[in-house]
Formats: sequence, structure tokens, C-alpha cells
Amino acid sequence: MERNFDLGAAVFSGFVDLASEKLGGKVLIANDEFFAEKENLIKPGRGVYIDDKYTDRGKWMDGWETRRKRVPGYDWCILKLGTAGVIEGVDIDTNNFLGNHPPYASIDALYVDKDVPVDKLSEADWHQILPKSPLKQGAQNIFAVLNPNRWTHIRLNIYPDGGVARLKVYGTVEKDWLACPRDEQVDLAAVENGGSVIACNDMFFGNKNNMIMPGQGANMGDGWETRRRRDQGHDWSVIQLAKPGLLQKIEVDTKHYKGNFPDSCWIDACYAPGAEMNNLNASGFEWTKVVPQTKLQADNRHFFEKEILAEGPWTHLRLNIVPDGGISRFRAWCTVVPSTPVDPSRKETDELKAYQRT
Repeated sequence: MERNFDLGAAVFSGFVDLASEKLGGKVLIANDEFFAEKENLIKPGRGVYIDDKYTDRGKWMDGWETRRKRVPGYDWCILKLGTAGVIEGVDIDTNNFLGNHPPYASIDALYVDKDVPVDKLSEADWHQILPKSPLKQGAQNIFAVLNPNRWTHIRLNIYPDGGVARLKVYGTVEKDWLACPRDEQVDLAAVENGGSVIACNDMFFGNKNNMIMPGQGANMGDGWETRRRRDQGHDWSVIQLAKPGLLQKIEVDTKHYKGNFPDSCWIDACYAPGAEMNNLNASGFEWTKVVPQTKLQADNRHFFEKEILAEGPWTHLRLNIVPDGGISRFRAWCTVVPSTPVDPSRKETDELKAYQRT
């Protein structure tokens, strides 16, 4: 197996790393970080090793590493997830930590709906979601988490000390939709709201999931980019919206893509709650065009509002790019369709019926 192969991403394909720095995750506090900083835990990749790099404290390591413990106890580190969510599994990666990895680790989780002072977090009502488990050195240690609750923070405990290169926390985003005003426009494609890119035909140069990450793309590697097409077809990507929504505005951003941006694009939509990707891809499945084919420009943010042909409601969008190239970010602002009427006597009942499709 290649050192840079990401086993965790493969095992938990379709889930989001809720702790990632890119998603807004933060490493808040650790009881010790003598040899290597706690912030490294949530950086991209698996960590690198530089043979002859040292600091005034010892060997430089790309991860979180504590000093050798000479008293009873264990070391710990508290992280705030980028967004609240249900955790499906974790990857405690000890890549490059050989002879100095922790023999065991456990994970606790916490849900708070308001800011808590960092120094008070250790006193909060933590719940164990991963019992004390053995770790292998220089390896991705993959564990499933069997807990359906929603969490905002986690605490990684290592026994008794040592180094961890990366911590990935895979799960699904769980946004509090009851707190969202009825008429507010929300980017339902955004990963932090629960959107996901469920399929694409190619992502040779850039991962499809980059398109729906927060903020603007950092560089050309921080977007969805396909290989050079040598036939008459086109490339595509399917985005599942966080909730059924009425489409108001779309953004297609080609930032950083200058000699490799798509010539044009168009966007299709469908209303298919719970549909499997195979059904969406079936030749007989009917998509509705919501943005006509439009020329794109290099390194530019393209907005579609008046061009939208049908507002829906929709559950999925398909971005088609002609013939190939790179897209930095994709946004889809919608108003959320109510899932159930609050009061049968209110107007929402008739509106909800109008949204329903056979």
C-alpha cells in the first residue's frame, strides 16, 4: 500500500471529515504539545516526514506529539468540529510515528449549542464514543462509531503519551433547520449545510467535494478538475442538496482556472428524495434544465439568477461542463421547502401540497 493512500477516505466514502481545517474545524486545547503542535491534527493529507529537520525541542514531526510521560495518567486534546454532525467513524493516523506512537486511544464527544469557554470544556458532560482501543504505529487506525447522536466537540485521549499525525472524523452534517427563517436563502449545496457531491464522471486533477467547501478556492488544486477530454462528450457532477429547495441563485466559480476552465456549462435539476445514484443516471430518468448552456470565463465568478428557468422544488442539481476543465466552487442558494406543516389551519399546508410530486 502506498504511504499517501488515504484508507480512511476510502472506507468512509460519501461522508464528510467534520473536523477538517477546511470545513472550519479547530483544535482548541491540549494538555501537552511539547514536540509537535496540536493544530497539525486537522491539516490536509496524512503528514510528511523530513529526515534532517529538527527544532530546539527535538525532531520536527508533522502531527501532535507530547513529551514522554513520567507520571500516571494520559494525554488529551479537544477539538471543535467545523459543523455539528453525526459521527460515523474516525481515522487516528500515526503516519511517520514509529517508536513514539501511543499504544492506545479513546474518543469522547460533546454537544453544546452555545460557546463554552475553552477552560471549561474539560468539565463538560462528555460521552465516550470510542472505547480505549489499540493503535498501530505508522498506520491509519480506522474505527466505526455506533452512536446516532449529534456532536459539536470531540476529545482525543492517548495512552499514555506519544504522537498522532492526523485525526479525521467522518460523518454527516446535521444543521438545525428549525432555526432557519422560512424565507431565508440558504446555500443548500454547501457542505457545511449538509450538501454533498454524490457522483461525477471524472475528477482526475481535483476532487469533486472541493466545489462545495467553505470560502473561495485557495489555488488550482482546491477545486473539481477533470482530465483533458479527447472525444465529443462532456463532464458532469451531481450535487445532492441538503434539503429540498426552491432555487433562487447559482454561482459557478472558475477562480484560478485560466488555461483549463470549461468553455461552457449548463445545469439540470430533479426532485427525487432518497433516490439512488444508479437511478439518477439511468437513461430513462428525466432531468429538467434550469440554467441554459452558457459560455464561461477564466478565473471568474459567474452568477445565474434571472437565467433560472424553473425554481423547483429540487433535491439534486447536475452541473454539466463542456467539454472538460476545472470548477473552483459551486453554490446554490434556495429557500427551504417545509417538510411538514406546523399547523393544518395555516397557509403552509396548501403550499406544501403544491410542492409534492408523484
